Amino acid sequence: MKAIRLHAPGVGGLRYETIETPPLRAAEVLVEVHAAAITRDELEWPVDRLPAIPSYELSGVVAAANDVAEVAVGDEVYALTPFDRDGVAAEYAAVTASLLAPKPTSLSHVESAAVPLPALTAWQGLFVHGRLAAGETVLVHGAVGGVGQFATQLGRWRGSHVMATASPDAFQAARALGAHEVVDGRSGQFIDELEAVDLIFDTVGGEFLARAPALLARGGRLVSVAAEPPGEGSYFVVEANRAQLIELARLVDSGQLRVAIDSTFTLDQAAAAFERSLASGKHGKVVIEVADDGSSP
Repeated sequence: MKAIRLHAPGVGGLRYETIETPPLRAAEVLVEVHAAAITRDELEWPVDRLPAIPSYELSGVVAAANDVAEVAVGDEVYALTPFDRDGVAAEYAAVTASLLAPKPTSLSHVESAAVPLPALTAWQGLFVHGRLAAGETVLVHGAVGGVGQFATQLGRWRGSHVMATASPDAFQAARALGAHEVVDGRSGQFIDELEAVDLIFDTVGGEFLARAPALLARGGRLVSVAAEPPGEGSYFVVEANRAQLIELARLVDSGQLRVAIDSTFTLDQAAAAFERSLASGKHGKVVIEVADDGSSP
């Protein structure tokens, strides 16, 4: 099969190669990958196990299965795959069946591949670590970024009052995602003007994160995916979760979550895709389209 493999850290270490199709172990399925999404800094993750296939978000079709009950051959699926093994920027990927969920029926494979990592991060940050409840106020720092855009939408869906930070040219986008209030995240002045909030979900870090505890109401929580927060705050790394992906697909298909795609590249253009992922000014996910199957709804 054709695949992208990283032989040295950084974009220059990527190679487009022909390698063996991965064998299946018990409880695994072989997914014909139709699209694989990429994350800005992921080429630095597998440096202790090179060469390695990058990308950990896929959408595709089950091609073969080995003793599994969750999915069947022919099913359209999507997933976040483990960060400690080969990724999915390839024509086929061996994936543990329990990680796979039915892809959103209203989305193409390219759009579906852009969901798992940022949407699961937002879900777990708000609801698992942040324990956000209806009627509470949540401040999403970086509200139109990859994770922030899902957090803004999910906070609104939960019935919370959503405050958002964004650059002035993104205020309208933050409001379109469901933010009730938007402030300029590039200026530290807003920190002194905000009222106390129940949950701060930080996707950016920096000065804001250092000063965030002062913004919390009594019993408030601080959760960050950017850096270890001060005081009693929580930092976490997203985990794969099939049940949460099923719920996210339901929200997408019911029109309550929107997905943004910045750009798409073919598998042999992976180096250009990763260059784009490192660029500023992106609006949405960078996705590698492995199979051009005309699946856009």
